[in-house]
Amino acid sequence: RRKLRTDVAAAFPHLSAEQVAEFIPNKEELNVIKIHSHKGEAVTVYVNSRNPILFEIEKALYPTVYTLWVYPDLLPAFSTWPPVLQKLAGGADLMLPGVVVPSSGFPQVERGTLCAVTLLGNRAPVAVAVATMSTAEMLAAGMKGKGFAVLHTYMDHLWEYGDKSYPPTLAPLVTDPAEKESAEDEEEMEGKEPVISFSTDPLQHVDVGDLSLKERGSCAIPVGKEELDENRAAETAEDANTEVQQEAEDTKTPQEQMDALFNQCFFHALKCKVKKSDLPLLTSTFLRSHMFSCCPAGQQLDIKKSSYKKFSKFLQCMQHQKILQVKELNKGVESIVEVDWKHPDIKAFTVPEGFSSASAARDSKSEDREHVYHAPEIIPLYGVSTKMIPLFQESGHRKGSILSSSEVRNIIVNYVKTNELVDETNKNFVKVNGVLCDCLLDKSEQDEISNLKWDDLLSRCLERLQPLHQVTFFGQEPIVRKGNIEPIDITIAQRSSNKKVTIIKNLELYGLDPQCVANILQQKVQASATITPVPGTKDRVQVQIQGNQIHHLAKMLLDEYQLPRKYIQGLEKAPKLGRKK
Repeated sequence: RRKLRTDVAAAFPHLSAEQVAEFIPNKEELNVIKIHSHKGEAVTVYVNSRNPILFEIEKALYPTVYTLWVYPDLLPAFSTWPPVLQKLAGGADLMLPGVVVPSSGFPQVERGTLCAVTLLGNRAPVAVAVATMSTAEMLAAGMKGKGFAVLHTYMDHLWEYGDKSYPPTLAPLVTDPAEKESAEDEEEMEGKEPVISFSTDPLQHVDVGDLSLKERGSCAIPVGKEELDENRAAETAEDANTEVQQEAEDTKTPQEQMDALFNQCFFHALKCKVKKSDLPLLTSTFLRSHMFSCCPAGQQLDIKKSSYKKFSKFLQCMQHQKILQVKELNKGVESIVEVDWKHPDIKAFTVPEGFSSASAARDSKSEDREHVYHAPEIIPLYGVSTKMIPLFQESGHRKGSILSSSEVRNIIVNYVKTNELVDETNKNFVKVNGVLCDCLLDKSEQDEISNLKWDDLLSRCLERLQPLHQVTFFGQEPIVRKGNIEPIDITIAQRSSNKKVTIIKNLELYGLDPQCVANILQQKVQASATITPVPGTKDRVQVQIQGNQIHHLAKMLLDEYQLPRKYIQGLEKAPKLGRKK
C-alpha cells in the first residue's frame, strides 16, 4: 500500500497527503483484480469498498468514474452535450465539435494529458480520456477532428464491477451562460421529464461494442442553438463523411452504420479487388489488403463496433448467404476458398462515386502500401493447470485462468511474501511449504528439498503451467491458442539428379499467404516455386522452391517482414558463402 500511495501521489500531484491517505486507507480491504481488455491488454484494477477506484495499464495509473465522483477536480475537465454520452459509451472517441466551449476558456492541457469528460450542467465526470492534441492545437484546428481518446466511461464493464451507482449532481464551479441556460431548462422541466433519465429496468439491455450498457431513457432536447450543437456532436462521434450522409444516417445506431460500412466494403472488395487466381485467400489478408482499401475517406472499419464483434462471424453470415465459402486450411487460420461472383448481391452492388476515376487511380497507387505485411504480435501465455490450483487460488484464479509471465511472477512473489516464506538467513532462497511442495516438486524431491532459489522457483512454476500463446494480427482481434506457436520451418531436401529444393512450412500461422510468398521468391531468385500439400496432413500447404534459397528467405523474413529470428527454424542451413566448387 505504501508503494501504491507513492504512485498515486506521483500520478495525481493535486491530491494532498491527507487525501491520498483517505484514498488508499490503511485498514480497509483493498483488492487487486487482473483483467484483460478487448484489445488483449492486461489491466490491473484496484477495488476499495466494492468499487474500482483505479486501473493500471502498462504501469500508468488511471482513476475510475467512482474516484472522480469523490474528487471531481482531480483531472482537467471538458464538457460535452448529454446525448454524446451514449456515443462515448458505445466505443466512440470524443470529437472536438462535441466539446462545449465555456466562456472562461478551456483548461490548458498538452497532448497525452489525462482528462475527465463531464456533461453540460454537471461537474461529475462520466468518462476518462487522453487528449490527442493540446488546447492550443484544438483551437488552431477550429475545433474539428478527434480531441480525446476515451479509455473508460460510466456504464461500461469497469463501472459494472462496482455498485453501479449513478453520477452525483455537482454544480459547476463557474457558471457558463450555456450551462446556466441548461440549468434553467432543468428547473422548468422539474417534475415533468429529466434532461437525462436512465432506465432502471434490467430487461432493457443492449450490447454496444464490448460494453454492456443499460438502455437510455428519453432525453429532453433543448431548442435553438443547443439543438444544432447536439446534433452536430452526435453525428461527428460517428465519423460521418458529409452533412447529407449525416442527416440520412441519423435514424441508424452507430452499430447499424458500422454493419452497413462492413457490407459496403465487403462487396466492393469482392467486385473490384479479389480475383479468382487469388484464392485461397487468408481472411486476414482479405480484411487488411482489400476491405480496408475500400473504406471511404474519413471512415474506419472497426469490427468491435459492429453487431458481429468478430470478423469470422461476419464471414460466417456471408457464407450462410452462399456468397463465399470459408475453410480452416490450417489450425486456427481461415481462408476464403470460393466466391460466387454471380451472386445477385455482388452483381447488384454499385461502386460508390468517391471511388471512380481519380479515386480509383489513387487506390491503385496506394495498393502496395495496403499490402504491406505487418508481423503479428505474439505473446506467450500460461494457463492454470489442475495441479497448480492451490498455488493460484489465493490470488483469485482458477483452473483455465490465462496469465502472462509477468503476472505469474507477481502472483508467486506475492504468495511468498504473504506467507512469509523468504529465507531469513539468505533472501535468495524461498522456503518450501506444503503447497509449493505439492505443486512444484517431484515425488523423489519432496523429502530432499526444503529451499528453492527464486529463479528455480519461477522456472518450475512456468514449466508446470499449461503453455498458450496469443497472436494479434494487424487490424484484428487477438487469438489465444493452446501450446507454443510452431516456428516457420525451413528445410533443404534433395530431389533427383542431386538437385536441392527449399521447403517452407507454417507460413499461415504468421499471417503470410503461401502463394504470395512463393510468387515473391520466384521473382527474386528466378527459380521455379510451387505450392504442395504437407505430407501426412489435411488442408495444409508448403512452399517448395528450387535450390538452397535460405539466404533470400532470411533477408525477406527477418529484414522485410520483421519477424523475430526465434520464430524461424532452419536458417542455419544456409549455404556457406565463398568460392564455388
